[in-house]
Amino acid sequence: MNDLNYQEFISLIDELYDEIVVYDNNYKIIYINKACERHYGKTKQEMMGSSFFDYAEEYWSTSVLPYVYKTKKAVKQTQETKLGAKILTIAIPIFDEENEVEYVAMSVRDDIPDDESQDVFIFDKVKDTANIKFENKIITSSSKMEKVLHLADQIVNVDAPCLITGESGVGKTLIGKYIHEHSSRKNNSFVHINCAAISKDIVESELFGYTKGSFTGANRAGKKGLASEADGGILFLDEISEIPYKLQAKLLQFIQEKKFYPVGSTKPISVDVKIIAATNKDLKKMVEMGSFREDLYYRLNVFEINMPPLRERKEDILLLCDFYLNKYNQKYNKTHRLSEEVKYILNNYSWKGNIRELANIMERLTVVTKDIEIKPWHLPKHLYELQVKEELKCTEIKIDDGKNLTEMLEEYEKKIVERAYEEFNSSRKVSEKLGISQTKASRLFRKYFK
Repeated sequence: MNDLNYQEFISLIDELYDEIVVYDNNYKIIYINKACERHYGKTKQEMMGSSFFDYAEEYWSTSVLPYVYKTKKAVKQTQETKLGAKILTIAIPIFDEENEVEYVAMSVRDDIPDDESQDVFIFDKVKDTANIKFENKIITSSSKMEKVLHLADQIVNVDAPCLITGESGVGKTLIGKYIHEHSSRKNNSFVHINCAAISKDIVESELFGYTKGSFTGANRAGKKGLASEADGGILFLDEISEIPYKLQAKLLQFIQEKKFYPVGSTKPISVDVKIIAATNKDLKKMVEMGSFREDLYYRLNVFEINMPPLRERKEDILLLCDFYLNKYNQKYNKTHRLSEEVKYILNNYSWKGNIRELANIMERLTVVTKDIEIKPWHLPKHLYELQVKEELKCTEIKIDDGKNLTEMLEEYEKKIVERAYEEFNSSRKVSEKLGISQTKASRLFRKYFK
């Protein structure tokens, strides 16, 4: 057997599921394998040559590297990454002839039980002083989303109402929680009410509460409303477009005066709340049609945050895929990863259901896929939105003066492969249909869609 050359060795390390990273003695990343994409949403090309300090604290919790340099000891530490992966980092110092740290080599594994009986080395543990939490962190590298977050940061401590608009599933509630957690109200309640999920007959009593005996079927002791529950915090009115027209005047009065009358009461209750409303409807058009009060619209719309759909923030698609894959791998005790072919398909899908659709698909793939690596044939068929569908209907062969025979043959080969994968959704079935090996079918897919 021939010895591996350097490039072959690197290509093998790249395919390891565990992350491998090597630092020099000055916090510089001199090597990292492709697993970094799953953990941090950065390619190895982006990370190699950069500094530890470019990522410290923002991309993972407890910083391990400074401790290794300082103590010259091997370290084992559980951490959490920006993309929600729970990892176990093992860092080993490598010394020069003068017993100084020359390199630090790290092996990073996903969610490994802390079983002391399996320890091969004697490790120190780094005390977690950072205490960084990524639970509700906004996962993004999109310039459009950065503008959204910048506006949100500007209004976190402004008491005036805020209206969050955007398509269903884009994460409007998450932005509401982001505002809450970064505001001076963060230690008080964030009360979420979905106006579309409550019967129109009881919206007022749910929102403002009621006194005992105020209507048939009411609780004998009365009920405290959600507006009271939110006192000192934030009241998030989701799907505000579904609020009954008759109630809109009372809601406007509540927003302006910060007080309301429970159903059946003549005594007002005053509260200190910030109102955030959200909708996927065009409220301005509803105003023109007479189904939403104009004065309420302008009172809610003091600050408007428009959430871009996922198809307009393509930089975030694979980041979010990795985030939810990490999340559901942990939930269902799996170790799946996405193949390059699948990444291409996911990155070019239109995501009409936005982040909610993406999260649901990643959970489905995590549960039903038996293989470790998720391949194109594991995907739901509707994800194959290949842009050449109409072009494939044309059977006429055209001679292009700008292309030679080889280029024209490759163009039609590409169309055939696209059409075959769209129809059969499996490399095995594609190979049978085209009369080629399964290996060649997979190679052709990588050739044209990588």
